[in-house]
Amino acid sequence: MRSWLAEFDVACPRALPEALALVGEGATPLAGATDLFVLMNAGHLQPTKFVSLHGIAELAAPARWDGSRYVMSALTTYTEARHDARAHAELPLLGLAAREVGALQIQNRGTWAGNIANASPAADGVPALLAYDATVTLASARGTREVVLADYFTGYKQSLKAPDELITAIAVPAPPAGARHYWRKVGTRKLQAISKVVAAGVLALDADGVVTHARLALGSVAPIPLRARQVEQAVTGRTLADALEPALEALDGDIAPIDDIRSTRDYRMNVARNLVRAWLA
Repeated sequence: MRSWLAEFDVACPRALPEALALVGEGATPLAGATDLFVLMNAGHLQPTKFVSLHGIAELAAPARWDGSRYVMSALTTYTEARHDARAHAELPLLGLAAREVGALQIQNRGTWAGNIANASPAADGVPALLAYDATVTLASARGTREVVLADYFTGYKQSLKAPDELITAIAVPAPPAGARHYWRKVGTRKLQAISKVVAAGVLALDADGVVTHARLALGSVAPIPLRARQVEQAVTGRTLADALEPALEALDGDIAPIDDIRSTRDYRMNVARNLVRAWLA
C-alpha cells in the first residue's frame, strides 16, 4: 500500500441527506471500492474523506422489479443481478456481463453504479446496460433527476454527474418480447482481464424477419462506452441478410479506437467488425 491511510478519513452516514451533504462538501463516495482501492494501493489517489454508502437503507436496498423495469440500487452488485431469476430470463446480458467482471471477489463487491460512475471506456458492465436503454437516477442536496445512460458519458472519465451528485438507482427496462440478446467480451484471457473490445446487442424482428428494434453497445473502442447509433439505424427496417454490409459501413462513423497498452487501433476495429457480424448472425 503506497498511500498513507491516515490521509483517508471515512464518514458513515445513516441517512441519504447526510451523505449528499458530505458529497457536496467534496467527500468521495465509497461503495464497492474495487476501483478506488487499486488507486490507493498504487499511491495514485489524492487524500480525501470517504463517505461510506453502506449504512443508508435506500442505497443498500435489494434490486427489485417495478413492472417491466429492473431497478438496482447504488449498492447492487454484479452477483445480485446474476442470481435474479427474472433478470436471467428477461435481461440475460446482465448476467453474462456480470460473470466476466473480474473474479468472484470483484463480482461480490463491485457495483453496477460504481462501474458507471468510474466512467471508463472499458467498463465491462456498461454496454449491457446501454443495450437495454437503462436510465440513471442522480441525487444531490439540490434534488433528484433521471438521465438516459446513453447520454450520461460526455468524454473520457467525464459524465453528466455533477460533483455533488450520487447515483442512487439504475432502471433497466426489459426489451421487446422475443428479442435476441448478444454478448461478447474480447480480452487477453477468458476471465479477469480488461476488455480489448466488448459488445452487447439486442435485436427484435417482425414476422417477416425485418429488424424492428436494434441496440448495439460497445466498449473500449472510443473515449466512452457508447451506443452504435449509426449501426442501429442502418439495420433497422432491413432483414438480417440485407443489414450486414450497411452495418459494417456505418460502424466507422460510430467508433474511434486507439493504440494503447492493451491493443492496437487496427485490431480493435477488426474485432468490432467481427462482433457486428456475430450480432447479426
